[in-house]
Amino acid sequence: MITAMNAVPPSLTPSRQRAARANHELLHKGLLLVFMGLAVLVGPRFMAPSGMRDVVASSAAVGWFSAVLGVGFIVRYGQRRRAGTRRPKP
Repeated sequence: MITAMNAVPPSLTPSRQRAARANHELLHKGLLLVFMGLAVLVGPRFMAPSGMRDVVASSAAVGWFSAVLGVGFIVRYGQRRRAGTRRPKP
């Protein structure tokens, strides 16, 4: 017997649920990478002069890599989202 609890609308099939979850994970990963990259790039400006500040400042290439990779993930999320919302032309 099918009840309202286990009836799945056609737009929420398991494959679409997995795709939506993967898209949201891509957005989360992208945002985290951008924030971590910015923290590495901007952090040394707010740290007191110490050895740790020098270590973080010397890893600017890692910060740029993280920021650019995060932006790439966010762009890919936008492309996937836009492709999923297109309607076929009548």
